[in-house]
Amino acid sequence: MTKGDIIVGLDIGTSIIRAIIGEVEHSGISVIGVGTAKSDGIKKGAIVDIDKTVVAIREAVNHAERMVGIDIQSAYISVSGNHIALQPSHGIVAVSSEDREIGDEDVERVIAATRVINLPPDREIVDVVPREYTVDGLSEVSDPRGMIGVRLEVDVYVVTGSRTVLHNLLRCVERAGLEVAGTVFTPLAAAGMILSPDERRLGVTLVDVGAGSTTVSVFENGLLERYSIIPIGSDSVTNDISVGLELGYDTAEMVKLRYGIADISLVKEEEKFKAHRIGSQEEQEFTVQKLEYIIESRMQEIYALVKLELERQGYPKGLPGGYVLTGGGMLLRGADRLAAKELDAQVRIAVPDFVGVRDPSYVSCVSMVQYVSRMFGKQMVAASSSIKRKSSGSAFSRLKNWLQDFI
Repeated sequence: MTKGDIIVGLDIGTSIIRAIIGEVEHSGISVIGVGTAKSDGIKKGAIVDIDKTVVAIREAVNHAERMVGIDIQSAYISVSGNHIALQPSHGIVAVSSEDREIGDEDVERVIAATRVINLPPDREIVDVVPREYTVDGLSEVSDPRGMIGVRLEVDVYVVTGSRTVLHNLLRCVERAGLEVAGTVFTPLAAAGMILSPDERRLGVTLVDVGAGSTTVSVFENGLLERYSIIPIGSDSVTNDISVGLELGYDTAEMVKLRYGIADISLVKEEEKFKAHRIGSQEEQEFTVQKLEYIIESRMQEIYALVKLELERQGYPKGLPGGYVLTGGGMLLRGADRLAAKELDAQVRIAVPDFVGVRDPSYVSCVSMVQYVSRMFGKQMVAASSSIKRKSSGSAFSRLKNWLQDFI
């Protein structure tokens, strides 16, 4: 049984699907339930087998339910991937109140105005990210509520996604027996949890090395300025191990997690391990050094591509705050040490500070739950969105309605 409101987050990743149950308390959010399942129906962040994805979602949710003893009816879904794009937009409205004090309604109207943009038929608005407000010509206002003015303007990034990818994602969640309480743009949620105010102000690069891809997000002056995807992730490391050592994929993944080290300088020459080669009934002996040559080469490539992407975005010397690394790829020992060498900058690995999920691969899911709690308040979250919610149309209709509420 729980005492506070409940928020459920679902992170549908390439290798693993994670379900997190958070309880809202006066002191913040507590993680009270965690469920995971192997993701077989997703490749490079895109759903390729709906039935397998549905089964994995159900399994992850069931695991989380059993930990807490509640029946989950809906969840918030993380959204990212190479189908996501940021489109700048501008909105302007007249302040509606007689005393000219800017209130929540004015902010909602001006942000809603930014949604009126031309989009191709295959794109859908996922989120709207305010960058700065302007009140009667006074710019760089972070929150105009309570200020006096006649004209309110806002510059935003409209987050758009592939209609096909979004519909398939929502279809899987609905077929798994869940309602979509809303979607959360992953880099924004992660930044709120793991980046310090100074890092976001001075400028920092958030790098999420997932299984199917690596996400590069640049924050500067407190705002998300750039977002891009590199189509290589930790799955590529597993594939290299599988090919190089002639191991089955699952065996290669196990070897990577158990013996993997990203920086070969940390390896002891005499270290060895045993594993079954493909087609062999007997275990073969391998040196850890040979394994690490394979891992280090691929991780060096990932970091080189991150650095190249940052140069392409206009930051050839990086940013003052360096790099904050997260994602399952950071489970490799020495991943931060190798990154510091390859990126020639300050580097740290971010880990959620919650019992049971102190693992960089949980950042996306845990930060999503915290983001919902912080941004929408108790009255807009889980009691009405995670336990025994009534159905109100299709999943996509509910998503659109939720986004309207958010704006």
